Amino acid sequence: MEQNNSIALFEGQKIRRIQHNGEWWFSVVDVIAALTNSSQPQRYWSDMKKRSVKENNQSFAFCEPLKMMAADGKKYKTEAANTEGLLRIIMSVPSPKAEPLRLWLAKVGVERIAEIENPELGIERIRAMYLAKGYSEEWVNARLKSIDIRKQLTDEWQQRGVKEGQEYAILTAEIAKATFGLSPSEHAQYKGLDKQNLRDHMTNLELIFTMLGEEMTRSIASDEDAQGFHENHEAAVKGGTIAGNARHNVEKERGKPVVSPTNFLDLVGNDSIKELPKEEK
Repeated sequence: MEQNNSIALFEGQKIRRIQHNGEWWFSVVDVIAALTNSSQPQRYWSDMKKRSVKENNQSFAFCEPLKMMAADGKKYKTEAANTEGLLRIIMSVPSPKAEPLRLWLAKVGVERIAEIENPELGIERIRAMYLAKGYSEEWVNARLKSIDIRKQLTDEWQQRGVKEGQEYAILTAEIAKATFGLSPSEHAQYKGLDKQNLRDHMTNLELIFTMLGEEMTRSIASDEDAQGFHENHEAAVKGGTIAGNARHNVEKERGKPVVSPTNFLDLVGNDSIKELPKEEK
């Protein structure tokens, strides 16, 4: 499903983009124009594809024709690429404007290899990223702990025959609904979020109850030796219910709800192309 036409900026130039299949897709021609200053970006892109065919590779097979708004106010199909495809195109364009991003990609590759050898480096990188965005030290500590507990839970699911993808998503939603009385999408909507990561916009207290629900789910699945999706679904409901009951007790004592409309959009900014190097995608 296509929706939410928008404009991003790269080096001060407009890049058309659209939500497609749950992620941003960008106009390839607009990106080529921004990188090359070509007066004929469509022809430039066409020549790039022809060279790709002659060299017998499928470097640009990932592009899809999507309808986007043109200068005349009408929508026409134009070739588009998602973030991964966009970076592959940038790597292929011989332009000085693309060089900073190429250097960044090389740096990211070196960092990831180092993190495989020493996982603590990855944790410190994530910590530095959150702090650089303006999150408090206290919040960052809670967020990092939530990442660790989430990883333990998904590792448990994997060992118990739960399929990654849709089944993970269903179980996660069940824990959230039992914990907060809201599905993740409803929780995100309450906070005024669009495609942003919900957990990056949770308050400390929301993170704590998220961790409680997921840790209790993991513990119950282990104690009951839950196997397959259905048994782990039961464990998810039980784990979330324990966290939900604890939330009700806290709300009774505090006299106000745990679920908060607070978000951190002013810290994380927007998701335009010029910010891609800064984001964890």
